[in-house]
Amino acid sequence: MTNALILGGTGWLSGRIARRLLDDGIAVTCLARGGRAAPEGAALAIGDRDSDTAYEAVRESEWDHVIDISSRADHVAAAVAALGAGAARWTYVSSMSAYSDDETVGADESAPLHAPAAPGDEYEYGSQKVAAEEAVRTLGARALVVRPGLIVGAGDPSDRFGYWAAAFARAGAEPVLVPEVQGRSFQVIDVDDLAEYIVASTATGAANTIGDRHPLGDVLNAVRAAAGHTGELKTADDDWLEAHGVGFWAGARSLPLWLPADMTGFMTRSNERFLETGGTLRPLADTIAAVLADERARGVDRERKAGLTRAEERELLTALG
Repeated sequence: MTNALILGGTGWLSGRIARRLLDDGIAVTCLARGGRAAPEGAALAIGDRDSDTAYEAVRESEWDHVIDISSRADHVAAAVAALGAGAARWTYVSSMSAYSDDETVGADESAPLHAPAAPGDEYEYGSQKVAAEEAVRTLGARALVVRPGLIVGAGDPSDRFGYWAAAFARAGAEPVLVPEVQGRSFQVIDVDDLAEYIVASTATGAANTIGDRHPLGDVLNAVRAAAGHTGELKTADDDWLEAHGVGFWAGARSLPLWLPADMTGFMTRSNERFLETGGTLRPLADTIAAVLADERARGVDRERKAGLTRAEERELLTALG
């Protein structure tokens, strides 16, 4: 492979992919609106994917590898139509949210998907990803669809996994509020492991690009130990947390990684095909260390996109008693 086109390339994951390609000596072009710089060493082609002329700057080239991470099915379909004939390989970054079954433990790539979004449908992330996958699959054996779950690592803009590193680090010897962890699982992919697979894999079809399954309690204890937290863990049950306005999974005033009890399959997907086709996983302890260092560098009390502020957490701890 001598060249690659990333539809994006200036964001968190796509920037990691670009850097990984550049490290291999691949010529990288990033197609983006131009609001952010491309990684050093990559070329930036300006294109607005809402425009009919989005791909004019890169249409005449042939590409050894095209990589797309868009969650808009119309963007993906238009890219395939414009560039598919000149692409030797195409990788689309879909999502575990494409699956409609969140209850079956250990489900693999054959699990049922959401109905694909149709043009004009109200935006729904999972259905958009499914429709985008359908467009990419028209490329046949040249295409790989990767379905990551929660992507984590230093610089994560979602703030979900990093919340727990920050929560334990900022609390010190004070209590930390945690959800019930019995029967709850944890499954993530380090951003650099995902980027490595996207760049190096020769697989086609679909692959669940996700890490191994761990008990959520074990992971929270590992993060707590790394952060040096010595305070008490105060556990609140699901009903209490919901009654006090605490949300599941992500967003403001939430406990990230906490899922409804009936979503038994969401963090328990099979990653066998990922591993069989060259996927590798760094030790979870390494990811925890990198995330903790990043949270400390960015500030454990900074404004976040996910989790509780320390003030909110203290109010809840007082109410819990």
